[in-house]
Amino acid sequence: MSLIEHAIMACFFCPNKIALNEDLQINKKEDKIETKYKRVITRSNGENMTINFLHRKESVILTAIEIIDELGIQGLSTREIAKRQGISEGTLFRHFKSKNEIVIAVLDYFSKYDADIFDSVKLKGLKSKEAIIFLVDSHVSYYENYPAITAVTQLYGVLSAEPDFTEKIKSIFFGRMNFLKEVIEGGQRAGEIKPDLDSNIVAHIIDGTFRSICLTWRMNGRTFPLREKMLSAINVLLEAFCQ
Repeated sequence: MSLIEHAIMACFFCPNKIALNEDLQINKKEDKIETKYKRVITRSNGENMTINFLHRKESVILTAIEIIDELGIQGLSTREIAKRQGISEGTLFRHFKSKNEIVIAVLDYFSKYDADIFDSVKLKGLKSKEAIIFLVDSHVSYYENYPAITAVTQLYGVLSAEPDFTEKIKSIFFGRMNFLKEVIEGGQRAGEIKPDLDSNIVAHIIDGTFRSICLTWRMNGRTFPLREKMLSAINVLLEAFCQ
């Protein structure tokens, strides 16, 4: 199965994504939120998959993620994307004006999942500890089903130094951190999390642990169960932080 197909399967079959879709159905006020991960996938010739819903721009984004995963950001070029897409660079430039515009689209694609998770936490009304576990579990389940996407999590340092990407990287990074901090502070007010702890530091510890384990998973060839390792680590931290 190709990495593009993995991306579709991850969005379609991820257990936590199903939970998100249930949330969207429960609350009529959220009807305007597109259930963009609900797609129709048809099979042909047994193993082959025909994915008819992908528009060219989304297909290019998934191909770019595939290249970043395999070759790193330095290996990403419009020539390589066009080659894998089976189109000319001229055709590619009808959809994206430059390589940097494609990278921005990749970052937007990556951050959309965060927005869905945050919305789901609010809709569920989860307590602080439950919310943190849900946040982590949702992301690692997605990452295990679509490993290539974890390559994007390793680009923060590199891309933040590039003027074209600085604001976008800050938005993604601080978006996660601020939401996590908000959840932690809610737990402190509710008496779940120790009130004397600095919520900013706690958020950094949880996020740093998350990104470190993801990197270790990638560097070890994804040979250990990411979800199991991550949830075990997060539970250790929560035992220390909670009352």
